[in-house]
Amino acid sequence: MVLIWILASTILVSVISFVGVFTLFIKKRLLHEVLFYLIGFSAGALIGGAFLHLMPEALESAKGSISVFYYFILGTVIFFALERYLCWRHCHEDHCDVHAFTYLSLVGDGFHNLLDGLIIAVSYLVSTKLGIATTLAVIMHEIPQELGDFGVLIYGGFTKKKALLYNFFSALLAVVGALIGYILNDKVGSLSSVIVPVTAGGFVYIASSDLIPQIHKEKNLKNSSLAFLAFLLGIAFMALTRTFFAG
Repeated sequence: MVLIWILASTILVSVISFVGVFTLFIKKRLLHEVLFYLIGFSAGALIGGAFLHLMPEALESAKGSISVFYYFILGTVIFFALERYLCWRHCHEDHCDVHAFTYLSLVGDGFHNLLDGLIIAVSYLVSTKLGIATTLAVIMHEIPQELGDFGVLIYGGFTKKKALLYNFFSALLAVVGALIGYILNDKVGSLSSVIVPVTAGGFVYIASSDLIPQIHKEKNLKNSSLAFLAFLLGIAFMALTRTFFAG
């Protein structure tokens, strides 16, 4: 049953890659506004998921051991290295600098999706409610990222069909990552006690280094305030899911 939850969640996350097609039917200005508020919401959801779901589970399983915080820091270091050296480009704005690294960007996104699948699998192996909460946090981040990624591929010279296909193949690596996580956890019982806090650190890194700075770049006070409200709603959303699944 756990494997079914894992596969269903990662397939759902993979299908989100098709959200990019909607960029073709939305006016440029409206798309920019939608993406901007989604960035705020996803930042809040990632931070809420990290501190309201992942870290409490990690502390409980580790019985309050300080090692959880070392793994949390390790997560921020790993995600920093991934972004720095694998050209992990989120491209939240419509003027991303793609040039010749379009395929390299796909490789980086593929590795990112693989990691997402691993994270989701390990979370479900800890508990179903943690798996669902982690999947929701990943989805909140994936929507603005996939919109940006699709735009990058189109701008880089891909046809619409090719961009959708390649983006989907990259997204399907989440399923591969999920299967790897499921198999490894069977063999290494302590994997979840490491992956969960590492994931929390990664979530906080993405929110604080990639997403929140995008909000700070906005000069218009009204727009930045609405994005901040979306950020708070993202945190509230994860808080509500914790209350719901605790019931």
